[in-house]
Amino acid sequence: MTTTDAFIDALPKVELHVHLVGSASVATVLELSRRHPGSGVPTSEEELRRFYTFRDFPHFAQVYRAVNQLVREPEDVATLVLGLARDLAPQGARYAELQVTPYAHHVVGMPMREVTEALDLAARRSLAEHGVEMAYIFDIPGEFGEEAAKITIDHALQEPPAALVGFGIGGIEQERVKYRDAYRSAFSAARTAGLHSVPHGGEMSGPETIWEVIEGYGAERIGHGINCLADPRLVAHLRDTQLPLDVCPTSNVCTGQIARIEDHPLPRLLEEGLFVTLNSDDPPMFATTLADEYRVAANVFGFGKAELAHLAKNGVQASYLAGNRKEALLREIDDLMNAISV
Repeated sequence: MTTTDAFIDALPKVELHVHLVGSASVATVLELSRRHPGSGVPTSEEELRRFYTFRDFPHFAQVYRAVNQLVREPEDVATLVLGLARDLAPQGARYAELQVTPYAHHVVGMPMREVTEALDLAARRSLAEHGVEMAYIFDIPGEFGEEAAKITIDHALQEPPAALVGFGIGGIEQERVKYRDAYRSAFSAARTAGLHSVPHGGEMSGPETIWEVIEGYGAERIGHGINCLADPRLVAHLRDTQLPLDVCPTSNVCTGQIARIEDHPLPRLLEEGLFVTLNSDDPPMFATTLADEYRVAANVFGFGKAELAHLAKNGVQASYLAGNRKEALLREIDDLMNAISV
């Protein structure tokens, strides 16, 4: 009989919620911090792991920005993408939608065209060298206002990478209300250009933020969304529309949104009939992987192989993969389930 660990390793997966800088392995961050001394990011592994112990979400955002300042050249961008593909391949991941923050590269002086060329090169090499297909989501850092919105949408419309599929927003949710019109306008322009709307919402604030991304941003998929359970009307809406929620359990504990992994609402979200995908968010920063998130679902919440396969299929169905690629991956998952049942 196939063990659960072996099943998880073999299960074809997609990663729909992972950030470029947050995907950087410890080894990559150490290489960059030693290359750029004086950045404030530790240059020893022990210190870096302590640096990655977060008090709360604002502290996490502060650390994330510090690491982001190490990414100063287009070559650094390509290195991060390839590093993620290398890390995902042995986990059974076939496809990832990687969240890139153009504003962060703009403020350190990288030209749009050079960033796009690096992303295009990295996407080609990720598939050729690691068998992982990369797509990109451009996201606005929500606490930086109108300038960040303008830089992000300008890059998306004027110099998009070939694999750009979506437009999002992250950062500290409580700050967004100050810039509501700018963010709504940016999302409207992105949707008009054919990009999918995939904002964060309901991670560190309540249902009102989820309603805002649905009604104001035209959300087609929502990053996190875990606080929807506080609003029965919202839960009913999410159930009726099957609007996907990209859930990242370990992340929510590490940033202080959930006290203990055992308290995470993932099981209840599924019990309520909501459409949930499973993701890693910023895996090295949270000492996790995509496969580890499936292990959390199995070991903490008691999910069996059928439930794990259901989550994997949800990820494929919620992705922006081409239709024939979706069908092929769904068949792979079914074939795996059939193989273990005989």
